[in-house]
Amino acid sequence: MSRYFPLFVNLEGKKIVVYGAGVVGSRRILALLDFGCELTVIAPGALPEVEKLAKEGRILLKRAVYHPGEIGEDVCLVLAAVSDKEVNARIAAECRGKRIPVNVSSDKSLCDFYFPGLAVKDDLVAGVTAGGMDHKRARAASEAIRGVVERL
Repeated sequence: MSRYFPLFVNLEGKKIVVYGAGVVGSRRILALLDFGCELTVIAPGALPEVEKLAKEGRILLKRAVYHPGEIGEDVCLVLAAVSDKEVNARIAAECRGKRIPVNVSSDKSLCDFYFPGLAVKDDLVAGVTAGGMDHKRARAASEAIRGVVERL
């Protein structure tokens, strides 16, 4: 089993593309907002919180599905969180070809990085992962750490 090294990255002004705006995609979009990146969300439909962010101009929402070849070379990270595993795999393959790190919500073996559970207060940021194996355990740890971080 591989363990992933926690690496904190400056995303300020970096272009990130999220495919999918359902439950998983929306959680990740909301988490990324606090890190100053330029978020483009590509999805045929979106949950209300994502719609609201688009109306406020905080993200760019493109009502579309993935089309091969559309991921720009200037993209820093991609998150593939659509409900179709085959589409997620095609997104991952395009990213690999362009050397763009990708996270695939439906298949940890296709991930270049895991999206951590976050605990954030001001400039203090903690990230938690259970190696993609035990989401409940990672969530419990994240919540416990959030409680500590909020008191600091």
